[in-house]
Amino acid sequence: MFKLLLIEDDATLFTEIKERLAKWSYEVHGIFDFNRVLEEFIGLKPDLVIIDIQLPKFDGFHWCRLIRSHSNVPIVFLSSRDHPTDMVMSMQLGADDFIQKPFHFDVLIAKIHAILRRVYNYNTEQATSLKTWCGATIDFEKNHVSTPGGSIELTKNEIYILKLLIEQKNTIVSREAIINSLWNDQRFVSDNTLTVNVNRLRKKLDELDLGRFIETKVGQGYVALEEYPAL
Repeated sequence: MFKLLLIEDDATLFTEIKERLAKWSYEVHGIFDFNRVLEEFIGLKPDLVIIDIQLPKFDGFHWCRLIRSHSNVPIVFLSSRDHPTDMVMSMQLGADDFIQKPFHFDVLIAKIHAILRRVYNYNTEQATSLKTWCGATIDFEKNHVSTPGGSIELTKNEIYILKLLIEQKNTIVSREAIINSLWNDQRFVSDNTLTVNVNRLRKKLDELDLGRFIETKVGQGYVALEEYPAL
């Protein structure tokens, strides 16, 4: 049974989400002291976090930053606000998905299913432990990329995108293929979500001088190069 932490201050919505998810055998926990979100998270060790943006004391972005400093657990944001910057901020902070209120519960459940299946089945069944690419060693189980000059840690989405690209290195992987592989149903995913994830991946790879290996092919998709791009 997967443990989910639902950080939502609307008691009615919390109860409804919990009851819906319980029908799928998810164990849902809430927050009662919104000053102690991080402590509750550390103590619970959930498999996935669902967090509202508008919360008492501090907003969801604040708690996402703190959770990300301790864990790469999947995070899904909920928000009644419709400004595009909220989604961009969520993805920049390492969220795995963003759902705008009001939402259809079937969409929420489908996204949770897809994320948990991707993250936990991927880690235990599909990933080979190590792979080399452009002089770097990629550890898919630990979400690490390392070179003699240093190492970085990636989120689940970032390591999965990198895996998809290097498995077909020097070949363009379409945006649609990545979205479908990562989120299962592109009807519920903003095209900007993928852009933010890839940009964040490339920025992290830049720390190891590897960002240049990921090229954007406008109107097509992305390609992971096997060699340095020609100058």
